[in-house]
Amino acid sequence: MKVSLITVVYNAENTLARCIDSVISQNYPEIEYIIVDGGSTDGTLRIIDKYRDFISVVISEPDQGIYDAMNKGIRRATGNIVGTLNADDALADNDVLAAVVRSFEQQNADVVYGNLNVIGMQGHIIRRWVSKQCLRNSFSWGFMPPHPTFYCKRELFGKYGFYSLEFGSAADYELMLRFMYKHRVNGCFLNKVLVNMLAGGVSNSSFSNRIKAWKFDLKAMHHNRIKIPVLTVVLKPLRKLHQFLKLKA
Repeated sequence: MKVSLITVVYNAENTLARCIDSVISQNYPEIEYIIVDGGSTDGTLRIIDKYRDFISVVISEPDQGIYDAMNKGIRRATGNIVGTLNADDALADNDVLAAVVRSFEQQNADVVYGNLNVIGMQGHIIRRWVSKQCLRNSFSWGFMPPHPTFYCKRELFGKYGFYSLEFGSAADYELMLRFMYKHRVNGCFLNKVLVNMLAGGVSNSSFSNRIKAWKFDLKAMHHNRIKIPVLTVVLKPLRKLHQFLKLKA
């Protein structure tokens, strides 16, 4: 099975090489690596050129944000499986993609997701996102898989659609709801750390952005007919608390 892995980047000269190194060090041979650059003005394009022999497709042009860029990459993908890896992040070890493919094959899965670590600027773990097997009703109780660990069969985008820009920062959440809750595809939890994600994110950068993100979450829930969306939108951020508590234990 071929894996199409998409990295979306804009002005990430300080982190992109680490991201790419984690991809080209994978021990799984069938990788199509796609980089979608939003028209970077720093040294990002020089880094991409340095690794050009390891990259299958490079797109560099203005876009309408991260999810528009992801959609561009998905449309160019030819693999059986599609995943994304943000330019600030890195695959956790060199067996990640091989383990993901084994899960697809052994579990007859449509979707595979795992665990991730959130990493501080000094390289230390500040949060462990340990996931679980997702039942359909888990979404009603505020559960969501960690999107940076989310891999799915490419055919799902043709059947159920791409990332929708109308949901803003919740476009990844809405897509997972659409695939796993609304259309009930077969999701499989891989109990392995797949990604080391750099701390940050626009939706958490200020209180006003957090409020805006909650509104987008609620819109995504209404759109996909979550039974009690107001309860779910309250429970969703509370689920993160145990991730910090587990780290301190």
